[in-house]
Amino acid sequence: MSSISINSVSHLFSLSWLTGPIFDKELRVSSRRRKNYILRSVYLALLTVFVVVVWLQEVQFVSSSGLYTSSRLAAAGKAVVITIVWFQFCATQALAVIMLSTAIGDEIYLRTLGVLMTTPITSFQIVIGKLFSKLLQLILLLAISLPLLAIIRVFGGVPWDYVISSLCITLTTVIFFGSVSLFFSIFSRRAYVVIIMTTLVLGLLFGLLLFLSMLIFGFFSWGRQMDTPIIVLFHLNPYMLLTLSTEIMLHPGIGAPSCLWPAHCGFMLAASSVVLFVSALIVRKIALAQDSGFPNILRRLLNPPVVDTVKGTAPSKSGGQIRRVKGPPVVWKELKSRVSSRERLVVAIIIGLELALIASMYLFPVVADVFGHFEAHMLYICIFMGLGLLSVAIFPASCITSEKEARTWPLLLVTTLSGWQILFGKFVGVLRRSIFVWLLLLIYISLFWQVGYVGSLALVQIAVIVAGSVIFLCGTGFYFSSRFRRTSAAVMTNFVLTAIIWGAFPFLMIVLIDAFRPIWQTRHMLEEYCLGAVPFIQAMRVMDNNPSLYESARFIPSYVFLGLFFAWRANCRLRRNIF
Repeated sequence: MSSISINSVSHLFSLSWLTGPIFDKELRVSSRRRKNYILRSVYLALLTVFVVVVWLQEVQFVSSSGLYTSSRLAAAGKAVVITIVWFQFCATQALAVIMLSTAIGDEIYLRTLGVLMTTPITSFQIVIGKLFSKLLQLILLLAISLPLLAIIRVFGGVPWDYVISSLCITLTTVIFFGSVSLFFSIFSRRAYVVIIMTTLVLGLLFGLLLFLSMLIFGFFSWGRQMDTPIIVLFHLNPYMLLTLSTEIMLHPGIGAPSCLWPAHCGFMLAASSVVLFVSALIVRKIALAQDSGFPNILRRLLNPPVVDTVKGTAPSKSGGQIRRVKGPPVVWKELKSRVSSRERLVVAIIIGLELALIASMYLFPVVADVFGHFEAHMLYICIFMGLGLLSVAIFPASCITSEKEARTWPLLLVTTLSGWQILFGKFVGVLRRSIFVWLLLLIYISLFWQVGYVGSLALVQIAVIVAGSVIFLCGTGFYFSSRFRRTSAAVMTNFVLTAIIWGAFPFLMIVLIDAFRPIWQTRHMLEEYCLGAVPFIQAMRVMDNNPSLYESARFIPSYVFLGLFFAWRANCRLRRNIF
């Protein structure tokens, strides 16, 4: 009797009743995967680089005396802690979305979900096991920074309340982001589709909430007592809450309630529970349908077949005339072929967002009153450029791998077409899929050109910047698509390369230049080159300063050269690893 009681208690505290054997299986597999060790190494290296750069910027050993350096240690400690907190807050969210983007989709695609339902494992254990197995890897990443946070607190100025609250906010946000990504993975086995859908939904959820709060209540004044509606908004948005916690740590005299984060964490956990519960219900239906012999249950639910009520069968459509191939075969095929449902969904979402932004121009005076006229205009330009580059980063990286997955790539290679003819045809297909996204950007700029807000060459300059960026992303996408076998791996690698070149690298260079500003007399010139290489910054400068065509397009030849170089490397690899 006592052994039974002990086993029951140990079973309760082990949480195996919640996660099931799925969690144990994922842990054993994860411990043998090399990419998890690479992930930890890269995460630690990036964290170290950010911390060192911020430390050099705050302390400035190169030109400061020992007394001044000692007086800067407290400020440097605060800056380093804030850097670590915000770095892990943003990095773990992105990793959670990526790691859980194929959690359920792979099981459905491999048709192993129905087999799992023949075991005593429940659908809730499948969902929780998949979630916790990936979250454990992220918790290990969060644990890496704990010793560093504890050591830096020796410098003073950083209370334990800020460290604990930031970790709790980060953890609950990661759980919610991972739950949403797992939910969308049920409906698509393509990781990039799940990532885009999750990013757009969460961006609308938190970004739109922040925008509406600023639109209704104005910018928050940290020095005054917050009203009840603003407090409610802080409970719903982790970005706003972490910003408030950081401001309270930097300025302890702010009159703001200090007990917001426990309620916010409870709300995020409750929202995650709802998403996981709905996911478990859908997973159970799909698994039972697969076990009963209906593997395409999702397709039937989304697109029910048309059944003839008289004969019980759908009437077959007679085929039309055979269309003759005119011109280059790959170009003809890319222009005539139907766009896949996944690509149509991505393009429709992007175009819908851009149309909503153009329609919101009628509210532009209201938006300008909140953000300022210049800031609102630049925000629109960044959003349009970001959506356009997002579409271009996806399609080139999936054009070759999709052929490999459909087993049509060897058939294309046995033809008399050369590698450059194939790549040119794929390039035309990319332009066909993304042309409407860029047209809306040009329409937005042309509206302001007609009223004289921008210069006469703005459309030409923006078109040149877009052309250089498209060629660069197409070249990198073709290379990664020829190198990888899975579409998800190629698209994610193209995303990461773009984020590093146009995001992380310019930021680190600007911070380093600012840290060594006493000895670098050409600091402004270096900052100009680092910022000018980013297409977003180029587009904003065109809209603001009306520079010459040379100044706005001086980095475009470099992008064209890099794009052609990657395309050449893709051409060299077209006939390697074709299966």
